[in-house]
Amino acid sequence: MVVKRILCPDRLRRIPKQFSWVDHCLVRDKHICGLSHESLALYLFLITVSDADGLSYYSDAAVQRYLDLDKQMVDQVRRELCGAGLIAYSCPLYQVLSLEKFSRRLPAELCEYPRLRAGGEPVALGHLLTHILGGVQ
Repeated sequence: MVVKRILCPDRLRRIPKQFSWVDHCLVRDKHICGLSHESLALYLFLITVSDADGLSYYSDAAVQRYLDLDKQMVDQVRRELCGAGLIAYSCPLYQVLSLEKFSRRLPAELCEYPRLRAGGEPVALGHLLTHILGGVQ
């Protein structure tokens, strides 16, 4: 059984004061600008399934099934959201972060994710772009 623990206590998510469950800062402060549709879908999924502290431990397989994404895309969008400072991840636990104390820089251990290739060898940028564009070169 997975034990939930707060990954980033200083960025603990709380329900925003405005009417919406989704914090208006996401749009107002342009946190969504430059993010892929897939990463925004994962973010929406995570804020929907997370508990009151923003914690969720849905598996990659469940995320793939609900969002119709392959494993590489889940890895990619998780890195994108971590890099944007919107979530923390330490396998298998996600934490949706507060936007009030926003900082794009998180400690590396809070952006843990599986390597794109077994063994951790680098992946060529062209390969990543081809994958993102759905095989179109």
